[in-house]
Amino acid sequence: MPLSRSLSMTSLSGLLPAWEEDELPVEDLLLFEVAWEVTNKVGGIYTVIQTKAKITVDEWGENYYMMGPYFENNFKTQVEGCEPPNPAIRKIFNMESSNCKVHFGRWLIEGSPYVILFDIGSAAWNLDRWKGDLWETCNIGLPYHDREANDSLILGSLIAWFFKEVSCCSAYKPNVIGHFHEWQAGPGLILSRSRKIPMATVFTTHATLLGRYLCAGNADFYNNLDKFNIDKEAGERQIYHRYCLERAAVHCAHVFTTVSQITAVEANHMLHRKADVVTPNGLNVKKFSAMHEFQNLHSTSKARIQEFVRGHFYGHLDFNLEKTLFFFIAGRYEFSNKGADIFLESLSRLNYLLRVHRSDVTVVVFFIMPAQTNNFNVESLKGQAVRKQLWDTAHTVKEKFGKKLYDALLKGQIPDMNSILDRDDFTIMKRAIYATQRHSLPPVTTHNMLDDSKDPILSNVRRIGLFNSRNDRIKIIFHPEFLSSTSPLLPMDYEDFVRGCNLGVFPSYYEPWGYTPGECTVMGIPSVTTNLSGFGCFMEEHVSDPAAYGIYIVDRRFRSAEESCNQLTQFMFSFCQQSRRQRIIQRNRTERLSDLLDWRYLGRFYIHARHLALSRAFADKFKMDPMAPPKTEGFRYPRPYSVPPSPSASLHSTPHHSDVEDSDDEPYDEDEEAERDRLNIKAPFVLGAVFNTCFLSNSVRLSSVVLQMPRSSLF
Repeated sequence: MPLSRSLSMTSLSGLLPAWEEDELPVEDLLLFEVAWEVTNKVGGIYTVIQTKAKITVDEWGENYYMMGPYFENNFKTQVEGCEPPNPAIRKIFNMESSNCKVHFGRWLIEGSPYVILFDIGSAAWNLDRWKGDLWETCNIGLPYHDREANDSLILGSLIAWFFKEVSCCSAYKPNVIGHFHEWQAGPGLILSRSRKIPMATVFTTHATLLGRYLCAGNADFYNNLDKFNIDKEAGERQIYHRYCLERAAVHCAHVFTTVSQITAVEANHMLHRKADVVTPNGLNVKKFSAMHEFQNLHSTSKARIQEFVRGHFYGHLDFNLEKTLFFFIAGRYEFSNKGADIFLESLSRLNYLLRVHRSDVTVVVFFIMPAQTNNFNVESLKGQAVRKQLWDTAHTVKEKFGKKLYDALLKGQIPDMNSILDRDDFTIMKRAIYATQRHSLPPVTTHNMLDDSKDPILSNVRRIGLFNSRNDRIKIIFHPEFLSSTSPLLPMDYEDFVRGCNLGVFPSYYEPWGYTPGECTVMGIPSVTTNLSGFGCFMEEHVSDPAAYGIYIVDRRFRSAEESCNQLTQFMFSFCQQSRRQRIIQRNRTERLSDLLDWRYLGRFYIHARHLALSRAFADKFKMDPMAPPKTEGFRYPRPYSVPPSPSASLHSTPHHSDVEDSDDEPYDEDEEAERDRLNIKAPFVLGAVFNTCFLSNSVRLSSVVLQMPRSSLF
């Protein structure tokens, strides 16, 4: 089947085309989804399977099961044990003779899906035998010291055994679909196919194993996709056995899917198989009944961030918080892959532009990336203590002032302002002011780093010289720990923190999908992404002018590092020039895109992948033309009607400014604009043609394209 651009859908309710394929008879099917991160939070796959659970349970009911490894603490806190409803599965759970422990229950998340968790430790005594089986099956050997690979083999062997039992024990012989995520679940797929278990299989790669390693090593990845010696690169990084497991799983699966088009191109070169279906990642979108509700949440959360900033910058709070913008970057601490390198360089240039233009806007930038620390920074904790002390002092004086003012007014007198505060009050206030004096600059990091001198973010902060001095318009706060509402420093959950910020900046070099900008979009927060992230490619396809909707897409694929850095700087500088009203309007537009990321729409990518797998595994029961294009239609969000027309249709346009829009008297009706945009949604387009034009793998060799410079050439 040719690689399709995506199984696309309209993004607005009421315009979604009817699903044209025959619905699957789920009552005669069993769907098993296998992932290492079932009830076990490690990375982004956990978010995928957790958020997708509800729509899958709604479709499959009690015929849907998730499978993964058993961890005692996770089971106790996240799973409610129960008996399997399916008699065939219930029969298998008599495991005493097999010396293997299997746990069953409902995962306590939205949708409450059934989970089957295998105790790897109880079956570890079979490891050597199973290694021999793997070698005899596909000539893949696993070294004894790679515990993660060994554990994945144990899990895969147990899963293959389970599927064998299901196919033998069931009286009515249901057709089984196994959906496997990432290389850790690969051994289960490989062994199931090698033992000829009658089942349909789907394998999804969220990021190729070797791609992550190459990009982490600062390789010029996308310009050399067709030049890498894959076996040699995997061997040099001592992951050849893992790569073999991943590649074998990809080629054994009936249907191979990736989470984005950019990953499909990568997988074609790294794993030598074209993706059959692209399955973008979604979220459970909870819409508000009124547009102003999410704006109110933004104001509330922003006020909490402002309180933290007051404490962190005590003694140096010489900037207006009402004219302060909050930017942030968050995710795994992969300095180059996540684009922290280009972000810091752009911040240095943005600081220069704001100072040259004498802007009264200050930007506080948060880096939320977990790193090795030993405790909170004493100076950061002191700042919050000083802020609280000042708050208490102000309230004490205010109460005394209010009581005296109240008594005077009751007597019909205008109080003497010189006598309403006594000497003790002035002494208390002077002491409070003296406590705020600071002879050092506000700290860049909120924690004590274990290796301060070699930390990539702090090293680059020292290079660009952004130390939170009074003259700088850019202030940096590095919070090397995930956010938590129980933190004594910044007591906010991640979701509340995102809602309070003005802009999320994620200029990733390697990002197969990118949940962070997606989460920003759902919450109505503008964000910066790149055309090397799955999210950025998805938005370029579905939105005519992403920048007008608050999605700024930096070109890191066809521009040099210097040009990409300048483009990011211009995006941020233009955002800083927007008025408060323009930012409110833009947040409304950004939140309007949340329908695009809802699992209720993106879930039909998975529906198609399962149907395709069944048609290939059980061709006599499930008919589907493998060469026919997907029976779906694609739509594009138009440019908002209130945005002035541009002479350029560039997808990388800067925010639209106009004298008319800056005027507070100019009427703006969000509901009217949303309805007009709904009516102007463009007619269906052929998705395959879009892909062939923009994303064919040989595009990296086009002579007309300005090749990207190696990332190390700039920094």
